[in-house]
Amino acid sequence: MVGSAQSGCQIAQELYQSGRRVCLCIGGTGRVPRRYRGKDIFDWLLELGFFDRTVDDLPSPQAKFAGNPHVSGRDGGQSLNLHQFARDGVVLLGHLRGVSGETIHVAPDRKESLAKADAFEREISGLIDTLIEQTGVQAPAEDLPVLRDGYDADEITELDLSAAGITSIIWATGYAFDFSMVKLPIFDADGYPIQKRGFTEYPGLFFVGMPWLYRQKSGLLVGVGEDADFVAAAIAER
Repeated sequence: MVGSAQSGCQIAQELYQSGRRVCLCIGGTGRVPRRYRGKDIFDWLLELGFFDRTVDDLPSPQAKFAGNPHVSGRDGGQSLNLHQFARDGVVLLGHLRGVSGETIHVAPDRKESLAKADAFEREISGLIDTLIEQTGVQAPAEDLPVLRDGYDADEITELDLSAAGITSIIWATGYAFDFSMVKLPIFDADGYPIQKRGFTEYPGLFFVGMPWLYRQKSGLLVGVGEDADFVAAAIAER
């Protein structure tokens, strides 16, 4: 498999738990526990205002394309941890660099990507701990498991697919935009519409449902409705 954001990890888990041998090219997407200190992680993130961050809070325009953190809703909700994947037999690889014949070439950056996922979990749990302390809310203490299995594996930079018996590749690398129907010069260098909260400089042309259109939740079920209401109200006024 290529791609280890939220969907990629969910697919990889289902594959290896069903008995398939899985090799996974990973990136630097973060990880969060499904539950922490007595609450579902999404309840904490909503209280933190995590999904209400605006595009002004991003370190760069490209950051809006980052994958969603590793977590699963399967069987009522589960945590996903690449170190646990490695412990269970998944072969973790760095970024895919290219292919020649039946050999894939992989960057030696697996440990760096794992470190980013670990750091993200520490950051989020730290924010929750601070929120609990500041508000005085009653929440049980909890120490998240610290796994290192992914770091301990040998670094692989080349993999012969035929020799490894790999006959299927799943690309979990997200989607590209296709705005070919829009014949106007309104896209930035990343192919993202130039707009403010869905409004473009062209009267009557709006966008909704895109990641970080206005807030982080703009492209999520929990937030797309707010943007749609805002745009629909403006259209109704016209």
